[in-house]
Amino acid sequence: MTAPSPLPVPPPAATTTRRQQTALIMMGGGARAAYQAGVLAGIARIAARHGIAHAPLPFGILAGTSAGAINGAGLAIGAADFQAAADSLAALWHSIHADDVYRTDVLRVGASGARWLSSLAFGWATRRAPRALFDNTPLGGMLGELFDGDRVQASLDAGVLNAFAVTALSYSTGRHVTFYQSHRRIHPWHRSQRMAVEARIGVDHLLASSSIPFLFPSIPLEIEGHHEWFGDGTMRQMSPLSPAIHLGASRILAIGAASGARPGQTSGWFDTVPAGGYPSLAQVGGQALASIFLDGLQADLERLLHINRLLARMPEVAGDAEGWRPVEVMTISPSEPIEAIAAAYVDRLPRTVRALIAPLGGTEARGAAFASYLLFEPAFTQALLALGERDAAAQADELAAFLYGVLPANDRRFEQAPPARQPDASQAA
Repeated sequence: MTAPSPLPVPPPAATTTRRQQTALIMMGGGARAAYQAGVLAGIARIAARHGIAHAPLPFGILAGTSAGAINGAGLAIGAADFQAAADSLAALWHSIHADDVYRTDVLRVGASGARWLSSLAFGWATRRAPRALFDNTPLGGMLGELFDGDRVQASLDAGVLNAFAVTALSYSTGRHVTFYQSHRRIHPWHRSQRMAVEARIGVDHLLASSSIPFLFPSIPLEIEGHHEWFGDGTMRQMSPLSPAIHLGASRILAIGAASGARPGQTSGWFDTVPAGGYPSLAQVGGQALASIFLDGLQADLERLLHINRLLARMPEVAGDAEGWRPVEVMTISPSEPIEAIAAAYVDRLPRTVRALIAPLGGTEARGAAFASYLLFEPAFTQALLALGERDAAAQADELAAFLYGVLPANDRRFEQAPPARQPDASQAA
């Protein structure tokens, strides 16, 4: 195979402007977030093949939620060298184990199961409810070793990163809060049940954003002079594109964790597994978690497409004077159902975890969606890394054009079919 010719790189000023206005959005999904790392590794390889290796991130704005916030943190501390940052993330996901994220020993898992059982059976007598099904103390320890807030600030000070945002949900008030750091002063925004807070992002923010409801405990964070308890930021996140737009993005790459529908195919995977009988608790839980983790991004994108069609009919409405501005959006989502991949690897979960979720149906094929969020095991995460790299390679030309503003030699396709411009308004974001 002939190596691609180096891309005609735009002038440095144009490249910097494009990067500063381009955002990367990564949503949650527990162990599914390994797919995001695979896509990023694929993008870094595309850049390297075209002579843009070891340059700063092509995204000046990083907005992450749940496990996507952790991936965003990995990019933020290494923003000066995208290749190195992507390689580090891929290496982390390549070798991760469940006990790096939550306690899997017999004593702790058994005690947790006993507490939940006694609470359900004798809650009136114990008067003490369990906080979560799993203890994610190991994740806090790992993040404490890997995450360096000073390096994030150094990336911002050097101008290789414009803004880094992490979103979490306050159990105390029901507000959806985006914590952000930025290179320049950005006024915090307030919307109905949504707000932004300027803060120096630390390990606690990452833990709070990634605390999957019921599975991991909530985390206290300081806000407006007092502490509130926070959980996974994908809960009630109806506008996942909003933080990036408020932080100045005019172009967004969004990496999803739900398989996209293809012509002639259904968008789900449940037609491929036995559907007879009453749904198991894991099957119900998998659908509930899907509504939390997977549905918000697609719904927000559909709203942007709808607004785009309206503005095409009413061009006089589109304009900075009205508060509206166009936002280009490109998305990458798994080309294969992650649930089906999880079903093949659910037996790789630690024995204690399998014993805990088996009565719920979590080890059955139809419960694999639930298990996928906990499957922090190399066989599964490596499969997702490979899938992410393949999906990035399949869109290599589109990604090169979208992120770097350059076209492969003798390729004029994007002049006729540029990436769709999706409008959004700072008023509505």
